[in-house]
Amino acid sequence: MEQRKLGSTGPAVSALGLGCMGMSEVYGHADRGEAIATVHAALDAGITLIDTGDFYAMGHNEMLVRDALKDVPRDNVQISVKYGALRGPAGEFAGIDTRPAATRNFLAYSLQRLDTDYVDVYRPARLDPNVPIEETIGGLADLVKAGYIRHIGLSEVGSDTIRRAHAVHPIADLQIEYSLIERGVERDILDTCRELGIGITAYGVLARGLISGHWSKDSGKAGRDYRLMTPRFQGANLDTNLALVEQLRAIATEIGATPAQVAIAWVAAQDKAIVPLVGARTRNRLTEALGATKVNLTQAHLAALAKAFPRDVAAGTRYAAEQMAHLDSEKPATA
Repeated sequence: MEQRKLGSTGPAVSALGLGCMGMSEVYGHADRGEAIATVHAALDAGITLIDTGDFYAMGHNEMLVRDALKDVPRDNVQISVKYGALRGPAGEFAGIDTRPAATRNFLAYSLQRLDTDYVDVYRPARLDPNVPIEETIGGLADLVKAGYIRHIGLSEVGSDTIRRAHAVHPIADLQIEYSLIERGVERDILDTCRELGIGITAYGVLARGLISGHWSKDSGKAGRDYRLMTPRFQGANLDTNLALVEQLRAIATEIGATPAQVAIAWVAAQDKAIVPLVGARTRNRLTEALGATKVNLTQAHLAALAKAFPRDVAAGTRYAAEQMAHLDSEKPATA
C-alpha cells in the first residue's frame, strides 16, 4: 500500500488508516471476534495506522486494539490515541481535561491498556476551554522528551489554535472530519495545515456511513446507534442526504466502483498529506474500503462530484447543537 507522511515531522503511515471506535460502541452491536479479524485483515493489506481513543467505551477499545496487535511487532504499526474526554458511569460525556497532570494520568492508563511503552501519535480529543493550548502542548512535549509519545497531534481545532500549538512544539497531524458532504476544513484549516507542514487524518470520510451507499431509512433501528440521534440522520434531513447518495451512486456506477470507494478516494485525492481513516467494523466493509485505493478519479470525475456535492450541500449539522458548540474547528481564523 502507498505510504503517506503525516506532515513534515510525523511518521510515514499507510495511505489509509483504520479507525476502531465502532468496534466497541456507538454504532450498535459490535462483534469482538470479527473486529479483531478485521484489524488483522487490515494489517495484512498493508494498513499500519490504527486509531483509537481512551474514552471509546471507557478503555474497551484500547484493550481490543491491544489484543488484536499482541503478536504484531510494535514497530510495524503506528497507534494514534485521542484522550481527555471525561465520561460518567452511564457513559455520558462530562467535559474535557487536558491539564498536563491529567494528560500524564490519561497516558499512563493508555499505555497499560495497550500494553505498549509508547504511543506513536497522542492527541487531545477536543480543545479544553479551561486550559491554554500552550499549556496542554507543553505537557505533551515533556512526554515526547521522556519517550512515552513519539508525535503530538490535534483533533477538531481551528486555525488559530493550530498556530498557537505548533509554536510550542511541532504538530504531526490534525484529525478532523472531512468528506464529500462535510467540507468545513476547506474554509481555512486545510491551508493552515499546508502552510505549517501538518498532515491531516480525516475521519468521517463516509459521514458515519451516511454516504456509504449502505444506509437506508430503516438502518440502525435494531440496536443502540448513536447516528440516529444526530441531525443528518433524522427526518427530512435524512431524505435530502439519501437523495445525494443516489447522485453519488450514479457517478460511482460510471466509474465502476461503489459509492463508498468513490467517497474515500475523493478525500484521498484532495492532498497527498491527507490520510483517510476508514471505520470498517467487518472484513467485508474493509475489503470494500480497500478498493478505494484502486479508484483513479479523473478530472472529469472530480468535476462531476464537485457539481453534485457543492460545499454545505448536506442537510443538518454533523453533531447535535450542544456538541457543535464545543468544536473549536467551527471557528473561523482571525489571523
